Amino acid sequence: MACSKIILVDTDGFVAILVLGLVGQGFCVCSLNDIIVGTVRTGVEVPGMAEWKVTITNNCKCAQHKLTLSCEGFQSRETVDPNIFQKQDNNCQVIDGNALNGFASVSFAYAWDPPFIMFPSGSIVDPC
Repeated sequence: MACSKIILVDTDGFVAILVLGLVGQGFCVCSLNDIIVGTVRTGVEVPGMAEWKVTITNNCKCAQHKLTLSCEGFQSRETVDPNIFQKQDNNCQVIDGNALNGFASVSFAYAWDPPFIMFPSGSIVDPC
């Protein structure tokens, strides 16, 4: 997320227009709203269940760590790499709590029908 600010300065009849790009803590802070979770069907069947690919994208400049998704009732017929996605009660931890860098994505696949609705439930935004 980038922020811009336009400032008009009048100094004795001379108007100066300053456009400042303000990025960083205190001006623009990344939030959970910058984490996008997309799910698409892969077309693969795993013992009678549809396979789904989930892509989690950090749509902001700053990294976010300790990222969790809501995943109540999550199940899979195929093994999901626990280093990428690990169930912990009604939430699932993403990439072992490590940082998902700015504008980076991580993906995993699971097999179940119907697909699970997952959305970001927590993170810590790193300074940038």
